[in-house]
Amino acid sequence: MTTKLSLETLDRLPANVGTPAYARADLTAGILHIGVGNFHRAHQEVYLDRLFETGRDLDWAVVGAGLMPFDAKVRDTLKGQDYLATVVAQEAESSTARVTGALIDFVEPGDPQAIVDRLADPRIRIVSLTVTEGGYFVDPSTGAFDPHHPKIVADAADLDNPQTVFGVILKALKNRRAAGETPFTVMSCDNLPHNGKVARDAVMGLAKAADPELAAWIGETVAFPSGMVDRITPATGERERRIVREDFGVADDWPVFCEDYIQWVLEDRFTAGRPALDRVGVQFVPDVGPYETMKIRILNGGHAVIAYPAGLMDIEFAHEAMENDLVAAFLKKVEGDEILPIVPPVPDTSLNDYFKLIETRFANPKIADTIRRLCLDGSNRQPKFIIPSIRDNIARDRDVSGLALASALWCRYCFGTTDSGAAIEANDPNWDRLTERAKAAKTDPSAWLEMTDIYGTLKDEPRFANAFADWLRMLHDKGTAAALKTYLG
Repeated sequence: MTTKLSLETLDRLPANVGTPAYARADLTAGILHIGVGNFHRAHQEVYLDRLFETGRDLDWAVVGAGLMPFDAKVRDTLKGQDYLATVVAQEAESSTARVTGALIDFVEPGDPQAIVDRLADPRIRIVSLTVTEGGYFVDPSTGAFDPHHPKIVADAADLDNPQTVFGVILKALKNRRAAGETPFTVMSCDNLPHNGKVARDAVMGLAKAADPELAAWIGETVAFPSGMVDRITPATGERERRIVREDFGVADDWPVFCEDYIQWVLEDRFTAGRPALDRVGVQFVPDVGPYETMKIRILNGGHAVIAYPAGLMDIEFAHEAMENDLVAAFLKKVEGDEILPIVPPVPDTSLNDYFKLIETRFANPKIADTIRRLCLDGSNRQPKFIIPSIRDNIARDRDVSGLALASALWCRYCFGTTDSGAAIEANDPNWDRLTERAKAAKTDPSAWLEMTDIYGTLKDEPRFANAFADWLRMLHDKGTAAALKTYLG
């Protein structure tokens, strides 16, 4: 027997499902979050739920918002269960389920003015974001905000009718200023190096084009804290819905599955206060940089290292990739030889122990994180997760053969077929361009590296470019397994 999830049925859920001890009616909104996906619900909302359980800061609940077409489905599904979510945290040998209630409302999706109107409420003191790595209008070739992007140009010309997330934020800040209200904090929760600065650059870049006086005010008054967020959270499918029904007796139309591990390191800089998240495990530090570099290079870079060889060998899940001796050894060697040695020290942290923990996390069979998800959006992820390590190694006159192979594997994946000949469906916003380049690179490897918006000047670095070309030819001629065996020696 299953129980449909709702506020009315909370007290009737099975005993093995945790439920909020706080009353939903006691919560009021203090955060508006743009981009309510699985990661936000498995991370930020989990920390808030823990805080509310202590009886503190009940005025920091979340209102959801979004401008993308799929946000309507998210809102409609969650509204049908009173915005509650079953979060299933999984270790290899155990799983626990808890219903969280930190999300209490959702602004009409796809309506920028509705978000602006909600942000007129001074009780909203934080706007948080998970809009993906590619959602910040960054020029990959420079790493800087692109004020010439057509959507930014359009918002700058007509700020009263914004269409982008940053146009909405800017108009709301403009209205706060005009009303004499305290501005809100803008808090990025995306996997980006220096994500607070990236968010600030986007808001300030648009503001300078639209209203320089407003830009000056924002620069003086609005906080953009950086943060490192970490919790492996796969997509929800019928498998996850079935497990929640059969193992926990809950009919949840959008449960969230995640690993048991969770971490949030956050810069303690806020415009109008913050919830006491330090009481429930969030680390507040003066400089997030070392933590985010560690995570982005070792964990996110590690995901990229295993994803493309696994995808080419028709492996479906991350834990199955870790069960493959070649893929697991490839990860260990690339990390040990070319990634860990150039990651700066992190306070009170052993990088070797951190990597060992990541190996365990990647191998968790309960997560069922798909290789296809890990391969997604390489054109935005490679410049952030892999290429900085290549550049750092070259600058230090270190070997880059493993990272060159990782790049060649990405190129071979974008060719569009696996080693067995199975078609790889489009898996990047720039898939057509990538596939065209990958096909040209089969006979001329430099055609791939000529994407300077991704690789910058690396095509002119013989140590990397020559190794990349050799690996790519081997991948096409002999296949992924042969290339991995050659690298492993």
